[in-house]
Amino acid sequence: MRTLAVTQNITVDGSIEMLGDWFDPQGQGGADNSDLLDELHRQDDGADGFLVGRRTFEDLRGYWLQQTDDPTGITAYLNGVQKYVVSATLTDPQWQNTTIFSADPIGRVRALKEQSGRDIVVTGSITLCHALIGAGLVDEYRLFVYPVVQGRGRRLFPDGFEVPRLRLLDAKAFRNGVTFSRYAA
Repeated sequence: MRTLAVTQNITVDGSIEMLGDWFDPQGQGGADNSDLLDELHRQDDGADGFLVGRRTFEDLRGYWLQQTDDPTGITAYLNGVQKYVVSATLTDPQWQNTTIFSADPIGRVRALKEQSGRDIVVTGSITLCHALIGAGLVDEYRLFVYPVVQGRGRRLFPDGFEVPRLRLLDAKAFRNGVTFSRYAA
């Protein structure tokens, strides 16, 4: 069975909703961030599925498809990876290698996990993450914690949801102050 990994950029106070300017997608490729970018590429190499909700998909498509000279390599990864978008309204993804899950997204994700392949990564997509967490489909949480306090915004886990204990699989710190923690659910 494939691993479904929720990968999120998150603030110290637990917000994954990007309401301020604490996250810069192009900033990951700077000299101080080469170790962070290396970790992102290591994870990308282990994944062949990228699952997002419509809003996150449209944000990514609107940004990364415009990057014609991307030194981070993220554009090349996103163009090549098989993308799955959960949406009841999107009909034409306008991005290569994209499949739309318009009906029974939880069932479709469950079936996707049962197919052979590498990791399936979910990022952003707060509503989708809440649904996947609630359905018990998440195998790992991969959290890139940014050294900022936003003081507001939606969080990764829905209100009232409890996980008895996560098991730490990996942890590291990067030169720019971001830390990474990987947990098994």
